[in-house]
Amino acid sequence: MAKKNKLKKAIQPLADAPPVDDDDDGLVDDLLAQLDSRNAAGKQESANLLNELQVGQQLEEIQEKSKQDPKLRFKARQARKAAALAQMYAPDDPASEARLEKEAKDEERDIDRVCNELNVRIHEINPDGHCLFSAVADQLKLLSILPSAQASYVTTRTAASTYIYTHPDEFLPFLPSVAGEDGTGSADPGLMSPREFEQYCASIRDTAVWGGEPEILALCRAYNVPIHVVQAGRPPVVVHNPIGSSTDAQVMDQRVVRISYHRRMYGLGEHYNSLRPRSTRSQISHALQSILPTS
Repeated sequence: MAKKNKLKKAIQPLADAPPVDDDDDGLVDDLLAQLDSRNAAGKQESANLLNELQVGQQLEEIQEKSKQDPKLRFKARQARKAAALAQMYAPDDPASEARLEKEAKDEERDIDRVCNELNVRIHEINPDGHCLFSAVADQLKLLSILPSAQASYVTTRTAASTYIYTHPDEFLPFLPSVAGEDGTGSADPGLMSPREFEQYCASIRDTAVWGGEPEILALCRAYNVPIHVVQAGRPPVVVHNPIGSSTDAQVMDQRVVRISYHRRMYGLGEHYNSLRPRSTRSQISHALQSILPTS
């Protein structure tokens, strides 16, 4: 704990954080963001570059090592994304395509079922690398927590980055250093150095790097609102509650950010959408569909 406190004191305001290193990790992040867009030409070029980086081989090596070394889990997660997206443009494999199509349909069915139970509908978010932050921004606008003019990924990225940066003790245990305990300036075995931590927070704020569990938790606490993530599998809803929030069920139900997490949407590795309340018309249409016989 003493080492963590020293690290916290050593960190300067995020505005002074150094730019993210322009190394292979940064390149992979940029390529992932391009693949996560709808620009066909850019996708193909990025997929080719990812394949040249041999992400498949990297994934196997990193996953095997990460079983014994938790410090490599973050890197393994990035490698999985790269491999999944690069695979989209690999030579056709009918068996793989059929399996992926089935997984996508099963996921869509499971998420639709939960959405029907919650009386919400999927509002699609552009798959541009900012999807988590855009989905949360859309929800915060619906809850009147953010005005429309500020309801964008720029605002939520800044909020998540700032919260993580100002609460290092809450997040550092889940943000392992890529360099590990032997890295230059490492403050503790597996703990990010001050520079690595600054770069991580700066990348959340300034790039299209994908967000995950740490960023969801940061947004939940930064805006003091529960975030419920609907997904396929178990549990169907992952609940994130802010520290010290009210436990009154009625209050919690009225002030909840609801987003959906997709592993197979658009064939991508990961994607988030916003879940908006159904309109009266859509509720009637859904009710009729459930009672009318199918042709």
